Amino acid sequence: MTKLINQQRRQFLQYSFFGVAAASLPGISAAAMKQIKSEPSPDFNPDVEIEFTSRNAFVPILSNGEKSKVQKYYGKLLKGPKDTLQDLGDNFLGPVMNLVKGQKVRVYYRNRLSEPSIIHWHGLHVPQASDGHPMYTIGPGEQYVYEFEVMNPAGTSFYHSHAHEVTGDQVYFGLAGLIKVTDDTEKALGLPSGEYDVPLVLQDRRFDAKNQLRYVHGMHDKMMGFLGDKIIVNGKEDAEFSVKARAYRFRALNGSNSRIYKLGWDDGTPLTAIGTDAHLLEKPETRPYIMLAPGERVDLWLDFSGREAGSKLVMYSLPYTGAMPPMYERMHGIQSDHGGMEENDAANETRGMGMMGGGMMSGGLAQGAKFAVATFNVTATAEDSPKLPAQLVAFERLTEQHVDNAAKPIPIGISEKPMRPQLNGKSFTMDHVFDFEKVKLGSIKKIKIFHDHGPGGGQHGDAKMEHDPKPKADSAMQMKHGTDKQEGESMQGGHGRGGMGKMGGMRHGGGMGMMGGMQHDGDAQQADHEGGMGMGRGMRGMQHGGDTDMQMGGGMEEGEGMGMMGGMNLSMAHPIHLHGQQYQILSRKIGPMGSKGYETVKDGFIDSGWKDTVLVMPGEEVEIAKPFQDFKGLFLYHCHNLEHENLGMMRQFLVE
Repeated sequence: MTKLINQQRRQFLQYSFFGVAAASLPGISAAAMKQIKSEPSPDFNPDVEIEFTSRNAFVPILSNGEKSKVQKYYGKLLKGPKDTLQDLGDNFLGPVMNLVKGQKVRVYYRNRLSEPSIIHWHGLHVPQASDGHPMYTIGPGEQYVYEFEVMNPAGTSFYHSHAHEVTGDQVYFGLAGLIKVTDDTEKALGLPSGEYDVPLVLQDRRFDAKNQLRYVHGMHDKMMGFLGDKIIVNGKEDAEFSVKARAYRFRALNGSNSRIYKLGWDDGTPLTAIGTDAHLLEKPETRPYIMLAPGERVDLWLDFSGREAGSKLVMYSLPYTGAMPPMYERMHGIQSDHGGMEENDAANETRGMGMMGGGMMSGGLAQGAKFAVATFNVTATAEDSPKLPAQLVAFERLTEQHVDNAAKPIPIGISEKPMRPQLNGKSFTMDHVFDFEKVKLGSIKKIKIFHDHGPGGGQHGDAKMEHDPKPKADSAMQMKHGTDKQEGESMQGGHGRGGMGKMGGMRHGGGMGMMGGMQHDGDAQQADHEGGMGMGRGMRGMQHGGDTDMQMGGGMEEGEGMGMMGGMNLSMAHPIHLHGQQYQILSRKIGPMGSKGYETVKDGFIDSGWKDTVLVMPGEEVEIAKPFQDFKGLFLYHCHNLEHENLGMMRQFLVE
């Protein structure tokens, strides 16, 4: 497991931010911003105290062969109920945290890795200092102390690393774990509990011949997102669950870096959801399938009542299209006239390698491929199965009448430049907040998330410009390391695992084919450098036109054709996560840039509950109502395709 992390640069960013930017951001004191909280507060009396340690480990993931080297959270309960931590066994996932609304929690995080890290409590509504902002990243051997009250109602959250530019690396190698929150309202519902309340953490990984994890190996993985060739559930491959003929609650978390799941049964039985992200729904919702993007959670009511002992059901990720650029889908053989995967190619459905066989496209099951997730074996009958409640929890439904900016929503514009996916046209720096990203404490804001095509903002560019006609940092925050040019150079130059080198150095034989002729790193197979990889410069200058064929055009000089990765907007689906309080979805609209494949996913969105992560398909516009209550400070929003987050596809709100 090899890492190339510019630790000095990260520390420079961190301390420069504390020393300069803190004083320039109104509403937050410089002293509070500076503090790396390494000691407990004497006036905070916790109900629960936990020690988390991150360190390297060797654990069995695959059923045969050597153990895999991973990074792992180890938990130790210092104070609180005995069931606060639930160990999932000898795998790379951290222990499940079982919390109760109203508990005061203190966590001592001790970093025993050889690189900086920090923990984010994804889904929990906590103060800035406990949210895992990368400015609080601690180095090897250091300690950070989190102190917060559990304000969330019952639901499912998770925790994971949030170190800037290496979140994807550290999560991939194991730094994540599930959080369950309960409260009195949930207990009164009589939902499945104990052994019938089961984690379902979905991840995908690649391994070498010695069972060691392989991560990003080239530009394709960085731009499209990393996709593994093995599905891992609760830290193990080939997941099987022995169940009784009764109802269960399975808490599904998409813990993959970039894979989007379309969950459904092999026999067509509908799925029933009772919760989304960190909150129960008002009432159960049944779907033919359920879409689950990275960072999203769904609490599933899986009822095996009436099934005979010895029977089994297989949960699949069903085929879909429209989440990736059309050329990607064509080259993987997963696009057809009816919007799904080609039905006459069984190997494609089960392995998802498409017409490219995984070679040119860096391997892995394609996004949208069909594959088995887990098998459920009914082993016994049961007499005590609970009944599905008709009503779950009541909560206020937010509308445009609740927001104070209905006519002027805050924009989150998704742009997809080669090697620089961005939000609102700027990569993340810790020292920068646009004026429209500054919000008043206690307000509820309407936010519009959309694909922002074109150099001038494209179809929705006006939304951003209305708020910030000249989006520049304050002069006090113009720092040497933060210029756009330098950001671009650093990202093109590579960082973390699998650094690519500068884009100018990737031209081989005049044309770079679909993926720019990228060279894989480490133990990955080498790309064909001698004249591109199949498409060459004949595809230079393409412009993305929704689900239509690519348009040939001028955009690039002869000999510099970048194929799919250059000269066109890579319109693809992005899971957008907002830190802080959860929000409600007001509307979804699919525009002319949307693909026919939208029909293969649209019935799987559950938008009626509280959310913190939402999948935005190409050409789609999603409007949300988000409260900014209880806590001042900086709260991030970013793409939860973790390779995109690594590349700086992240911004922040300043709540003041």
